[in-house]
Amino acid sequence: MRYVLTSCLSLLIVYSSIAQQQVDICVYGGTSGGVIAAYTARKAGKTVILIEPGKHLGGMTSGGLGLTDIGNKYAITGISRDYYRRIGQHYGKFEQWIFEPHVAEELFNEYVKRGKVDVLFSHRLSSVTKSSGQIQEIVLENSDKPSSAKRTIRAKMFIDCSYEGDLMAKAGVSYTVGREANSKYNETISGVQLMTGHQLPDGIDPYKTPGKPESGLVWGVSPAKLEPNGTGDGKEQTYNYRICLSSDPANQVPITRPPGYDSTRYELLVRLLAAQPQKLSLNDYFIWSGMPNKKTDINNRNGFSTDMIGMNYAYPDGSYEKRAQIIRDHELYTKGLLYFFGHDSRVPLPLREQMLTWGYPKDEYTDSGNWSPQLYIREARRMVGAYVMTQANCEGKEVVTDGVGMAAYTMDSHNIQRIVIEKDGKKMAKNEGNVEVGGFGPYPISYRALIPKEGECRNLLVPVCLSASHIAYGSIRMEPVFMVLGQSTALAAVMAIDAKTSVQKVDIAKLQQELKANPLGDGSTPEILVDNEDQTRTTITGPWRIESKSKGGYGPSYLIYEGQGGEAASVRFKPEIVKAGKYHIYAYFPRLAKTASELGITVSDGKTSKSISIKPADIVVVGQTSGEWVSLGEYELPKGQSSAVDIGLKQADGPVVADAVLFVPTF
Repeated sequence: MRYVLTSCLSLLIVYSSIAQQQVDICVYGGTSGGVIAAYTARKAGKTVILIEPGKHLGGMTSGGLGLTDIGNKYAITGISRDYYRRIGQHYGKFEQWIFEPHVAEELFNEYVKRGKVDVLFSHRLSSVTKSSGQIQEIVLENSDKPSSAKRTIRAKMFIDCSYEGDLMAKAGVSYTVGREANSKYNETISGVQLMTGHQLPDGIDPYKTPGKPESGLVWGVSPAKLEPNGTGDGKEQTYNYRICLSSDPANQVPITRPPGYDSTRYELLVRLLAAQPQKLSLNDYFIWSGMPNKKTDINNRNGFSTDMIGMNYAYPDGSYEKRAQIIRDHELYTKGLLYFFGHDSRVPLPLREQMLTWGYPKDEYTDSGNWSPQLYIREARRMVGAYVMTQANCEGKEVVTDGVGMAAYTMDSHNIQRIVIEKDGKKMAKNEGNVEVGGFGPYPISYRALIPKEGECRNLLVPVCLSASHIAYGSIRMEPVFMVLGQSTALAAVMAIDAKTSVQKVDIAKLQQELKANPLGDGSTPEILVDNEDQTRTTITGPWRIESKSKGGYGPSYLIYEGQGGEAASVRFKPEIVKAGKYHIYAYFPRLAKTASELGITVSDGKTSKSISIKPADIVVVGQTSGEWVSLGEYELPKGQSSAVDIGLKQADGPVVADAVLFVPTF
């Protein structure tokens, strides 16, 4: 007997006494990528079940990571971009990349409702049955009552969208944990890396009794030896919670002393506070980012913060019980840290006073004590698949032709261990493993990195725990990218079913074309992007130069004119309008340190023209990006190539930028 219960959000949830279920595609993991994968497959007409071991959808996107890691908006395509456009609609913007957790989750719920996706909550993987190189079925147990009756799901295709890669592992697919040595893939920043980012200053004593090694190490410092730079090991970058707090007294739950609170866990922090008495802002110890409605997304900063360094090594391959213990330890550590800052007399008074103005938000995580149910699993297992993405891909030294998504974020690893080193004859505590190396533009992610080797499994795709080295994964592992890859793998699964073939034999050119032609998966008319890189759709007048940046511009580069007048300077963007109708036009403007006070823009439909004045100083940039789309208005545009947008100089008192123009159908 099958019951479908509709919540206040009209979320379609499966509660069933049927022991076995058959679908076309089974998506394991209700992360952001999992939701988009399931939605994509349903819009393509396949039967789908989305399995979430917990009680909420969206993973970290709804779990507190409201300050979206983007890298470059150009890399975010398809339904993923649609998601952030819909977030924008909620807040009265074209698109928005910062948001409250409950807003993010409600939107994921809307996707599964619109897609009519069956969602099975509170069920996790128990076993996998394979035959002839294919997964035949998976057995699930109730996450809350493992001893209760199990369920079996049979499917033609499986997509593992979990942060842990459990389905991949139980299917016998090769994977790795930890960081490779530099020599493994001819890299330079994998393996052990003792760098300066998020680091303790010199001189912080690591011993319980300062200067006395025999007294033992303070909590959080490992006795491990510092290996040479580039050495591989099985250690994972640290996890943490992205913390949502509220400064609104009417929407606060007090930060109280958590169970098992132990102030000795923060002894190293006490010494750090004493070593830098001039640092009296919470922003000195946390990345304290503001979210809408007086809330936060708080992340780790500097030497001692929300990262519980070195306490997650057993998580990737751990049992469910072991993982639950690690998650609970991280929760108590983090709640204890917040309480410590507000109440311990060793914390300078200005810091205590600031912390006491914050509380847990009453309207977030209402069924989990106003605390996020999602620990930030930055990295767990990583598949060793048909192709391994490496540092060379990130830096553009190796470019794949079978890309089905892009990444653009800095190669980023949080610290991995806190150890004792000797410098100038003195022992001190140092963090090791932090890497932040960028300076590159968007790059393609190989389809082969999303599938196992053919001899291992022919009906499984892995868009989250994908095949990448530690340092390349650090660039790829961003929530919007997981959504892009979720869509790509779902469409690949659909194509494999239709062609009665394996995921390894999918027609990549056809997949790429379908992603481009039907980006929202619903047959709607695609928006039209004309970027300055498109020489067939842009005409440059005057001495513009190309500026290549990893951030700021939309795509690999933008055009900049630095003349002081006296010569014509403009860039014309000409779209190919495939279907006549109303289009809302936007121009992208990176924020420059210095810019002309006024830009002149002309929009033409081939018959009439409209002049628009833009003042760059009025452009408000929000979130982890340094550019924004600016509305040029809505226009009725004819089919063909007669429409155009010209960007030029109006006031010759500074540089002007021409980057990209977007034509969004509104019919």
